[in-house]
Amino acid sequence: MPFRILFICFLLLIKSSYSFSQTDSTRWWNPQSAAFTVLEGQAWPKEIKNPYDRLPARAEKDVRKEVWNLSRQSAGLMIRFRSNSSRIKVRYQVNGAHALPHMPATGVSGVDLYAVSSDGDKLWCAGKYAFKDTISYDFQNLNPNDQYHKHGREYRLYLPLYNSVKWLEIGVEQNAEFTALPVRPDKPIVAYGTSIMQGACASRPGMAWTSILSRNMDRQLINLGFSGNGKLEKEVMDLVAEVDAAVYILDCLPNLTIRTEATYNMTAEEVSTRIRNAVYLLKKKHPATPVALAGHPGCTDGNINPTRLKYCEDANRVLIETFAQLKAEGIQDLYMIPSDAFEQGIETMVDGTHPTDLGMMLYAKGYEKHLRSILNEFSGNLVTTIPRTQLRELNNYDWEIRHGEILSLNRTNPPKIVLMGNSITHFWGGTPKGPRAVSDISLLNTFGKSKVTNAGYGWDRIENVLWRVHHGELDGYVANQLFVNIGTNNLQYNTDEEIVAGWEQLIQAIKQRQPTAELWMLGIYPRRNQEDRVSNLNSKLARLCGDQNVRYMNPGKVFLMADGKINESLLSDGLHPNDKGYQLLGAAIKPFVK
Repeated sequence: MPFRILFICFLLLIKSSYSFSQTDSTRWWNPQSAAFTVLEGQAWPKEIKNPYDRLPARAEKDVRKEVWNLSRQSAGLMIRFRSNSSRIKVRYQVNGAHALPHMPATGVSGVDLYAVSSDGDKLWCAGKYAFKDTISYDFQNLNPNDQYHKHGREYRLYLPLYNSVKWLEIGVEQNAEFTALPVRPDKPIVAYGTSIMQGACASRPGMAWTSILSRNMDRQLINLGFSGNGKLEKEVMDLVAEVDAAVYILDCLPNLTIRTEATYNMTAEEVSTRIRNAVYLLKKKHPATPVALAGHPGCTDGNINPTRLKYCEDANRVLIETFAQLKAEGIQDLYMIPSDAFEQGIETMVDGTHPTDLGMMLYAKGYEKHLRSILNEFSGNLVTTIPRTQLRELNNYDWEIRHGEILSLNRTNPPKIVLMGNSITHFWGGTPKGPRAVSDISLLNTFGKSKVTNAGYGWDRIENVLWRVHHGELDGYVANQLFVNIGTNNLQYNTDEEIVAGWEQLIQAIKQRQPTAELWMLGIYPRRNQEDRVSNLNSKLARLCGDQNVRYMNPGKVFLMADGKINESLLSDGLHPNDKGYQLLGAAIKPFVK
């Protein structure tokens, strides 16, 4: 079934099965009533014993009791939804104590609400909370909409880090829109580790380094941190290897500390063996998937406590030596993130091992730097070089649904020609179908009638195409040609230098994923009252393409008259071509199409 039909069916099903309850002016929705999977961070959603578990029910008989009990805690689980409510409430119950001696109730048992603006900016929502038998959070005075439409925005609700959830409901205003969102289709980051990974001692769930990293990379993250019980055990590693990941993180070293006391009998040889066996297992099942081994930056009191310092240094030494041995054996796509990458210091820990929020941010920073290199998902400092989603159009099409459609189409009918761009490309025609096809025949005449994917999205900017490239739209197939036209929606918000920088970042990302494809970058098309700026900018973009050794053409010149102004008869609104305009555009591009 095509992705669009499947996704729409999901939305219809869930809207008909919300099982909203009403109290006063609030409608309540229970995620367990959803018709499809809504919990991100849950790798085995169809096999769980309890609704908010992290391991499948069958694992209870295989893993140690301590691991199983910790797996019932909802660390890393997150629910996405859209709403235009100005007030969002959450109520739920947990099984354990609300707080720990070294960690507040807001982190142990609290929830955390973030939002994503229609321009892809991350926002945080402060809520009033009450920790009683039924815990409640009340997020008030929320701006219900961004500037583009009245359907609200996306929200992300992070669940407790160190408690197991019995039940949970989300409430919105009675007349507000509410749409639960399915788990994103991208391969997740899968992380197996210790209490630091689980979230100790973040002040709230969104501040665990795994949550920060997931937001910054904009990827689902499976958090398999098991407090003091992440020890690279085979029973758990077998489960980890079941998950098809974008990258595996193994960060168990803090629990594999080499000690000499009788109560600690982990030897250097055993630590090395566990690391080797874990890598062998993952590489046997997923030979092309990257595996990252993390160093141990704890013991931040080491300068005054030489005993603890030696524990950390010995463990890191074993990791470095074992990593070198594995690489010498020819194992590919294996990486090590050294302990100093996390920049921990005497102010970043609660107890010398578990990070404060500052320590968590530094952990996430170190991981992001290395994972962006490992996954070739680089991000710059300018807005045009930072990959991000958008939700500027919900009246005519859904950006997230279209992304899913293209991923599905690429799997079932791998394209040989790919068009990427904004609404000008989107509205031309072709497949997957958009809200309108102004000149479907001319697109087919230009690029052919099969093996062509139109990956144009209305309202897209350079940074949005960059996100789509990072998230799979050029993966899993080999294209012959790519035609990219993007940047006109950046003119209002960005300088020429920022646009050129965005193009450079995008070109590099495309070349990394489709190195054999013939890449054509198409100059920005002229638009009313900005003809001179576009012309000068295109000269800069042409020079960039020369520096990057990619092909460049400027077919948008067909929309100009002799005086350099746009020919209004070819455009419907001073920017978007009409049927005649698309025919001329296609005729200018066709000689270069294979």
